[in-house]
Amino acid sequence: MPVIIPKSLRYLVCALVPCFVVAIAAAQEAGPQLPPPATHDVDFAKDIHPILAERCAECHLGGKTKGGLSMDSREALLKGGESGPVVQPGNSAESRLIRLVAGLEPDTVMPAKGEPLSAEQIGLLRAWIDQGVKWHDVTPPAPKYQAPIHLLRPEVPAEKPGLSNPIDRFIDAYFEQRGLVWPEPIADNVFLRRVSLDAVGLLPTPEELAAFGTDTNPEKHGQAASRLLHDNLAYAEHWMTFWNDHLRNDFAGTGYIDGGRKPITQWLFDALYQNMPYDQFVAQLIHPSSGSEGFVNGIVWRGVTAAAMVPPMQAAQTVSQVFLGVNLKCASCHDSFIDHWKLADSYGMAGVFAENPLELVRCDVAQGKTVPIKFLWDDLGAIDATRTKTGRQAQLARIVTSEENGFFTRAIVNRLWAKFMGRGFIEPLDVIENEPWYPELLDWLAGDLISHGYDLKRTMHLVLSSRIYRLPSVSTPPETKEAYLFRGPEVRRMNAEQFLDAVASLTGAWQENPQFAVPPKPVKKDETPPPPVVRAWRVKSDPLTRALGRPNREQVTTRRQSVATALEAVEMSNGQTLAALLERGAANIAGKPDQSTESLAADLYKRALQRDATEAERMTAAELMGAPPTAEGVADVLWALSMLPEFQLIF
Repeated sequence: MPVIIPKSLRYLVCALVPCFVVAIAAAQEAGPQLPPPATHDVDFAKDIHPILAERCAECHLGGKTKGGLSMDSREALLKGGESGPVVQPGNSAESRLIRLVAGLEPDTVMPAKGEPLSAEQIGLLRAWIDQGVKWHDVTPPAPKYQAPIHLLRPEVPAEKPGLSNPIDRFIDAYFEQRGLVWPEPIADNVFLRRVSLDAVGLLPTPEELAAFGTDTNPEKHGQAASRLLHDNLAYAEHWMTFWNDHLRNDFAGTGYIDGGRKPITQWLFDALYQNMPYDQFVAQLIHPSSGSEGFVNGIVWRGVTAAAMVPPMQAAQTVSQVFLGVNLKCASCHDSFIDHWKLADSYGMAGVFAENPLELVRCDVAQGKTVPIKFLWDDLGAIDATRTKTGRQAQLARIVTSEENGFFTRAIVNRLWAKFMGRGFIEPLDVIENEPWYPELLDWLAGDLISHGYDLKRTMHLVLSSRIYRLPSVSTPPETKEAYLFRGPEVRRMNAEQFLDAVASLTGAWQENPQFAVPPKPVKKDETPPPPVVRAWRVKSDPLTRALGRPNREQVTTRRQSVATALEAVEMSNGQTLAALLERGAANIAGKPDQSTESLAADLYKRALQRDATEAERMTAAELMGAPPTAEGVADVLWALSMLPEFQLIF
């Protein structure tokens, strides 16, 4: 249909047409214009290297020097190519590299293949040049702190009254050096809540709280921790979440449908239930037995896969990250720009898990050479490349778990400390060569783990029975630039599984449709078996658990995000999953006979928060529930209780 222009506008259009023609001609004569430089401080690894690796690698990276130009180092780039320098540090507008990628030289637009760079990418390159062409060299300068391969063997500080636990004696010396005073410990009910959630992932019952509160034994805190850790079923069910995240194990997801991925659930549960020594646990994952092979076999992805995601490379990445605290993901594509690990280090480890020697691939460009099989630290031993894959895996398992390898026990002790205290000795958890805030205590705990047969429960008990574990919780700003100062455990949030198990213990409405069967708890003769308890880890993820941070486990997750998200707020306030769970629990509670509204309100507060309700809380809850209690009213109270920070936090 033709466009009809009103007569009153035709004269205006006719008058403007010559102006448009002149403007278009002027623009064509001026040619392409340079996008403005980015205004923020450019980070080479984050902002620049991805552009170079994606768009320049085919001609100028990995030893390629088309036109005489190499981008393998800052020195090579500044030297330029056959036509002279291409970069003028501090002056992007006059740098030939920018003119080429911006199309200002039509005969030689770069990159020669594919789409031109976007204005945003050119702006990043301009800012990078204007800011001095900062570069993280392939071989970064030596760090101020050099992590020792072998464990330190520090002496435990002298014992003092009330400080028999070795951890407390170390921390006492730490406090004394910094002029800190021991705070008063937390109340018994707060301690029992904290240790129950940390050891077995469940809230303590009112009966357990009452018994603990009246116990006058000064050793009762350690005894409570011991009792919880020796509940093998509850312990295994809780720690399945931790290890499923680390080992990428789940009931469903990428790879399971077509057999390109195998679960290790039964093997993992049995190992935790039996408290398998940690060195054996890791050895059976690296050199797998029947049932544990799914870990190193990894995920066989559908379709075309990047070289950094083939199963042998996945095995190298996961073994290094989980058991050694070394993140090789950056160095699986190219030499790392954030630490000293090189592409050859990743391929050296990956070769252990490959049938044949691996060809080096940099940024998905084959380099035409194979890489010798090797361990990350040469001083800890060599891998015999002439062995079969199974033989190499057995050899790697021995090297990883060797007493000489200080990174092995440091990594797990660091993870356990972070789990209980909210922050590790070393941060981030997967950069094990960073400096610990207390290297002597970290290495003493790592050595003690070795001395006691790699018994993780013993290490856990040392921490959970210590006086520092009973210190009031603190909140350290995550982005602070000040040096970390230990003052006590950090405030933490329940994870998704803990939250759902806490709601279930409050309501009696446990999960449905379990994917895994656990051994039933033994009952005495003529005793009625308890109702089935299906904890949250045993079911597939749903919208609620995903909103609360349960990962898809296609990647290793060594720490879940602790910050609440908008998705979580929407799901918790208006999601059908939680609503249905609370409605089912409310029907259970409201259906109980001979229970007054006020006594029900008091019981719910005790079960949810491990404390007595105030009079105002009890009255408000009773009013909401009605007399007699209705299922709808009880559901409202349950929702209100489960939304309280006091319920959701471990403090």
